[in-house]
Amino acid sequence: MNPKQFLLVGGVVLVLVGILGFVGVIGPTPESSLFGSAWWFDNAENWAHLVLGIVALVLAYTTGPAIQRPVVMLLGIVGVLVGLYSLLGYPMLLGANLENPADSLLHLVVGIWALAASWRKQAMGAAMGGM
Repeated sequence: MNPKQFLLVGGVVLVLVGILGFVGVIGPTPESSLFGSAWWFDNAENWAHLVLGIVALVLAYTTGPAIQRPVVMLLGIVGVLVGLYSLLGYPMLLGANLENPADSLLHLVVGIWALAASWRKQAMGAAMGGM
């Protein structure tokens, strides 16, 4: 997976997670989450997911590899740092609830995935608008 593909797939997933968190499928409280207290997203996380997802989709369709690669690399670094931050026992970050171990694992996995994608080259067709 290259940076553009990461932005496309990740953007769609983040938008869906944000919406599902707002409408009561996976948040905004443990009681309203399908997974209960095991995994839920509060409204600060839902807003972050929705906004980041929209930005990722805009970047995927409006920029080229010269912008996409460093953005995906930055997302990877931030994802890993947020995962480590929450693993160290800090439950809040910028108003978002990170006390759930599933959140820590998810941020670490997505961060590593983004870093791996940032090093992949895009095919010629991908730079021209394809995947």
